[in-house]
Amino acid sequence: MQNLIISTERLQITTFDITMANSVHLNSLEEDIRMFVPDEVFETEQEAKDTITFLIESYKNTKGPFVYPILLKTGENIGYVQAVPIDDEWEVGYHIAKKYTSKGYASEALKHFIPYIMDKLGINQIWGICRSDNIASIKVLGKCAFKLVYAGIGDYRGNNHQICKYLYKV
Repeated sequence: MQNLIISTERLQITTFDITMANSVHLNSLEEDIRMFVPDEVFETEQEAKDTITFLIESYKNTKGPFVYPILLKTGENIGYVQAVPIDDEWEVGYHIAKKYTSKGYASEALKHFIPYIMDKLGINQIWGICRSDNIASIKVLGKCAFKLVYAGIGDYRGNNHQICKYLYKV
């Protein structure tokens, strides 16, 4: 899934290139990332470069993960959207840098990304899973027509947490 370009009113979702390493590194250090997705924190710019290199290679296969930067129309990298395999299914994820939250960017990106990635993957449903204390993600999933199918204790990134599992179906 190379050469992806999805344009929305305010955003562009595209493929990573190595020049984005500094913004990926800096965005990953935010408190929300540390709390909700600690395995996506890059303590150094080199760690971000190594991950971007891996992600660029993953565009060449059908197994994923498929992670794409979200850019403002000015070219500024403000976050990412992704589809990752979970067992025999797929889960969507996203993050918007703190400076840009509460502006609807995550919902805008996800609404355009979901139909594209589901078509490319040949799937008719995709999961959205978050901790129940991640109020922003719960709001985004609701705005994007995901339906809550489970709320309770569950595995989240290798630990038991109160989680919410949402499903989007076509």
